[in-house]
Amino acid sequence: MLTPDPKHGPLVPMLLVLTFVTGVVDAVSYLTLGHVFVANMTGNVVFLAFALVGAANLSATASLTALAAFLLGALAGGRLAERLPDHRGRLLRAAVAVQAVLVGVSTVLAAAAGHTADPARYTLIGLLGLAMGGQNAVVRSLKVPDLTTTVLTMTITALAADRTGPRRLASALWMFAGALVGAVLVLDANVPTALALALALLVTVAALLHRPSRTTPPWSHPNGA
Repeated sequence: MLTPDPKHGPLVPMLLVLTFVTGVVDAVSYLTLGHVFVANMTGNVVFLAFALVGAANLSATASLTALAAFLLGALAGGRLAERLPDHRGRLLRAAVAVQAVLVGVSTVLAAAAGHTADPARYTLIGLLGLAMGGQNAVVRSLKVPDLTTTVLTMTITALAADRTGPRRLASALWMFAGALVGAVLVLDANVPTALALALALLVTVAALLHRPSRTTPPWSHPNGA
């Protein structure tokens, strides 16, 4: 069970929510946008290799689009971290606000134009890849141990090898839960509904960080990590 951590304040629960969002968004991208991830770049590198040798149901163009968008998002997230280096709460709030805009546009696009035709499909991959790349870069700058929100391979390895770490277990469970809920919404409802859930969670995180961002508690300082 997770216990409050004065070094990181509300960052731990907020990052777990973002981990859930990652699961939802990757469920949308993999199940409906052509077997491509927008958050898990390890998967896209492997899918790209498979697609180049002619594997069925995989698109090299989709994987490259996701990789390029994620890199641009990570670049933007890194620049944002450079502009807001002194307050982790403000940094995360700003990043999540931008991410919410990108996911919001994706939700509207999916509702208005669908997700199967190539122009809409590739636009959705690009928008969601940007959002997840920015999230990954900013979370990396926050330096909260064992909570990357997007990559679980090393987290699961550390969980097994060290046999410790409630955050590691929580991270895996929240990712699983997000992917499960996202898949249910995609398969039983539709893509806009799944993206709307991700958007609602992002808006909630940004709202909850509003008040802490106006003060400077100890956890807000980078050296609080």
